[in-house]
Amino acid sequence: MIKDLSRFEFDPAFLACLLEATARKPGNVHPARAFDDSHYLDFVLSAATLSGWLDPDRIQEFGVGAVVRVAVQESRALVGHNTNLGMILLLTPMAGVRHQAEGLRKGVERILDTLTIDDARAVYEAIRIARPGGLGSVPDHDVANEPTITLREAMTLAASHDAIARQYATGYADIFDLALPTLRDALRAGRPLETAIVLTHLTLMAERPDTLIARKCGPDVALESSRQAIAVLATDWPDSADSITQIRAFDAWLRAEGHSRNPGATADLIAATLYAALCDGTIKFPRHLSRPGWDAGDVL
Repeated sequence: MIKDLSRFEFDPAFLACLLEATARKPGNVHPARAFDDSHYLDFVLSAATLSGWLDPDRIQEFGVGAVVRVAVQESRALVGHNTNLGMILLLTPMAGVRHQAEGLRKGVERILDTLTIDDARAVYEAIRIARPGGLGSVPDHDVANEPTITLREAMTLAASHDAIARQYATGYADIFDLALPTLRDALRAGRPLETAIVLTHLTLMAERPDTLIARKCGPDVALESSRQAIAVLATDWPDSADSITQIRAFDAWLRAEGHSRNPGATADLIAATLYAALCDGTIKFPRHLSRPGWDAGDVL
């Protein structure tokens, strides 16, 4: 259930995506760093398009797949390229249950169990519209073809090599069992929200090799990105000078070679984690929007 957001008109999906894009996570676009083909404002504008569609009533009326398709269409029409396909795929089932008394995790599981072939058809179309990097093709149930199984079944087949598909298959286990507890523990320890987000990002990369990196660069590079995230955490970031040097080197490595090692799948998981944290009151306003409540400082 929404706690802190009940007095705001802003959609928590928009807020989650805005916080995700603003945190200075290694290898990602943020206010101080852009890619050649995308800028922080692209992500802000993409997030703004979600408010009209990621609504429980619309999701109930049109279905998860149709809402995903329209949200992707509107986002791509505004910024001209894919910025948030994975976030939309993750946030749509979550947004569909945020007013349900059953709770977010149980509600997500219920929605995932009701997904249909029509949902798969619409999501396949959304993926073709977005044209995500490194997509490739598979022998069975490829998104270029007409689906013959439900969306959750299709996602389960892709779960071993796609982080977003893994959440559909497991009921968002990475979010609820790993990322959200990591974020919550960091905030309870008094960390600024940006620091907590980066620690969660590093923890996910350390324990779940980024599947976008794997698609674009191969599994060995994805494993190396995990090893480097582990190395940063081992130096006790952000509490030692060595850790600051280490995370900056990690960031540079991820951005090298035309940012081909961008951990975009992990960023999508972070957005979903922030949505859950907004819904359960882990992130509190206005405390986490003040400078000391937000800013990690000169450690990135």
